[in-house]
Amino acid sequence: MQVILKKDVSKVGKVGQLLEVSDGYARNFLFPQGLAEEATAGRIADVKARQQSQKAKEEKERQTSEETRKLLQGKVVRVFASAGENGKLFGSVTAAQVAEALEAQYGVKIDKRSVKLAESVKQSGSYPISIRLYAGVQADVTLSVEIQQNA
Repeated sequence: MQVILKKDVSKVGKVGQLLEVSDGYARNFLFPQGLAEEATAGRIADVKARQQSQKAKEEKERQTSEETRKLLQGKVVRVFASAGENGKLFGSVTAAQVAEALEAQYGVKIDKRSVKLAESVKQSGSYPISIRLYAGVQADVTLSVEIQQNA
């Protein structure tokens, strides 16, 4: 019997998946628990349409990420911070500050969780960082931490 899963079922499949299961398993477990529904022609068409829509959406996100990567790859992001003697910062530069600087300088909105700092930035100078834009798509940029001049 063909069924369409309504919820994730451990060791069986994920939501929206079209599966072939035994009649007894479907009637005695999946249907009563509300985990699946019988696969009719209309439901199968609906599932396939949803899958195509999801695939198109993912492809569009990937394209957008590739364009963003081309824009950012090799660029320098400047962040200004207050510092004491010898260029030692008061605190450290965070991923959120880097994301804000990217938006201000290049007009690209990046989630702070996508910014990967290799080390804690507590000195002025240049640091290599990577920005994860999509699965398998990342841009490598240089973070330039500059001392803010108090006027």
